[in-house]
Amino acid sequence: MQKEGKILIVDDNEDILFALNLLLQPHVENVKVTTRPERITHFMESYHPDVILLDMNFHHDASSGQEGFYWLEQIRTIDPSAVVIFITAYGDTEKAVRAIKAGATDFIPKPWESEKLLATLSSALQLSKSRNEVTQLRKQVSALESNRPPFPEIVGESEAMQTLFGTIDKLKDTDANILLLGENGTGKDLIANLLCHSSPRAEMPFVHIDLGSIPESLFESELFGHEKGAFTDAKKEKQGRFEIASGGTLFLDEIGNLSPFMQSKLLTVIEKRAVIRLGSTKPQPINVRLICATNADIHEMTERGDFRRDLLYRINTIELHIPPLRVRGNDILLLADFFREKYCRKYKKEIRSIATSAQRKLKEYPWPGNVRELQHAMERAVILASGYMLYADDFLLTPVTPGKWSKSLNLEELERGAIDQALKQAEGNMSRAADLLGISRFALYRKIGKQSDQ
Repeated sequence: MQKEGKILIVDDNEDILFALNLLLQPHVENVKVTTRPERITHFMESYHPDVILLDMNFHHDASSGQEGFYWLEQIRTIDPSAVVIFITAYGDTEKAVRAIKAGATDFIPKPWESEKLLATLSSALQLSKSRNEVTQLRKQVSALESNRPPFPEIVGESEAMQTLFGTIDKLKDTDANILLLGENGTGKDLIANLLCHSSPRAEMPFVHIDLGSIPESLFESELFGHEKGAFTDAKKEKQGRFEIASGGTLFLDEIGNLSPFMQSKLLTVIEKRAVIRLGSTKPQPINVRLICATNADIHEMTERGDFRRDLLYRINTIELHIPPLRVRGNDILLLADFFREKYCRKYKKEIRSIATSAQRKLKEYPWPGNVRELQHAMERAVILASGYMLYADDFLLTPVTPGKWSKSLNLEELERGAIDQALKQAEGNMSRAADLLGISRFALYRKIGKQSDQ
């Protein structure tokens, strides 16, 4: 028998406990013993035994076995899948049958034969392992059903988006970790979803967690899980996001918001490919593909020492820049029509089109909130509109002030303004915009990517 498994022995006879402990120590991972059955709950919550050897009688001259059956019921209330072997000096067929019916795995009489006891224990440990695997599988199936989002609807025909889609297509057969960079509202969550659906893990869980919304005190519990009783409010065990996503994809949004402590914990898990739940010492292997996202300039943060360089290397095998809406040309109108139809269905309105004046207003607006802001603007316009068409006055937007950029002498602002104007004139065509600026198309992509990080 391999040396594995944790055993709890409960018997009122200390000589029995000593003998069993001596017999089992060379064959199992760990053994705990107690003469007090009322301590069973404590050991189950703190020790998590794989098999419990339970005496049937705890008072002198007792032979009915009622105490053993009582404590078996308590054990199964705590954990219905617990593996329990009864031990008693008064073994007979009737008690053995009753014990099995009550949920015990087996029945060992005193005095025991060592070889038979070890064989029985080996079978019990295998049963415990199988039950744990089934429990884990059920959790995975549950996670799979609740964490697989629908295929994302991403609208975009601009050159910037087609280039992005082309890169994503090249990644469809890989498990590479991806870092998504872009301004707020550009749709990094949709791109992460698309990456998942385009990967070999498409049928496995996709788990999304916003790291910016997690207090540092809850970080380990949320990501790595905890055991029952690990802290005051830990009423039951909980799988962390890494365990739930194992076999699939874990999307860590707003990763730039992590504190140094949280960065260190995350790096350890990524390097060791295992998590240790709070309240446990047992590593749990995990197999996830990481997709991370941030709107911060994470490279500048790394240079300042605010973000760990070794963690950055782990998460950005491939780095994708999501273009802001203002450089996507006619995608603005495509998206506007998409949201018009969506909210007309939702609010049962019959708005058939967007007037030319409104289209011009939408294209001239710089959309600092990107696609998310456009979506909210379209929803509001559909709700408030009274006719069959959306007009410029239906959109409460601040028009772009002519010559806005020329009033500033800041080189970055001047460059941003020049790029925005070129892309508007070129209606989102990257090659034409690059020609207007007198630079190569690849140089234009680099500059837009740099702006997205700022």
